[in-house]
Amino acid sequence: MKHRAPSGDQMLAILEALANSLRLRIIALLADRRIHVSQLAREVSISRPLLYMHLKRLENAGLVTSQIELSEDGKAMNYYEVIPFALDLSSEIIAEAVKTLTIIKTTSASPDDGNEKGDI
Repeated sequence: MKHRAPSGDQMLAILEALANSLRLRIIALLADRRIHVSQLAREVSISRPLLYMHLKRLENAGLVTSQIELSEDGKAMNYYEVIPFALDLSSEIIAEAVKTLTIIKTTSASPDDGNEKGDI
């Protein structure tokens, strides 16, 4: 099955979302199963607020999705799972994607220096 190449903005969001070791670990954990957010926080060994920040980046890039379900005792349970994706990269694909960019970004000293301002 041939995958549709992402637009420039989509490619930028995906690459920025994946350019973080914690987010890569989250994708790896969700690769073959859906996980309740509290369990995911334990498995990644980070706080739930920090996990939610990373999940939001992955969700905004279209890489994960969540679903709230009610447990037997009526408690809301938030489950996350990966949205199946494949990203082919080549100079030609990047050149085509750049033609569709609408997001203008300035460069910073390092690609993931913790400054979320302007990040997607």
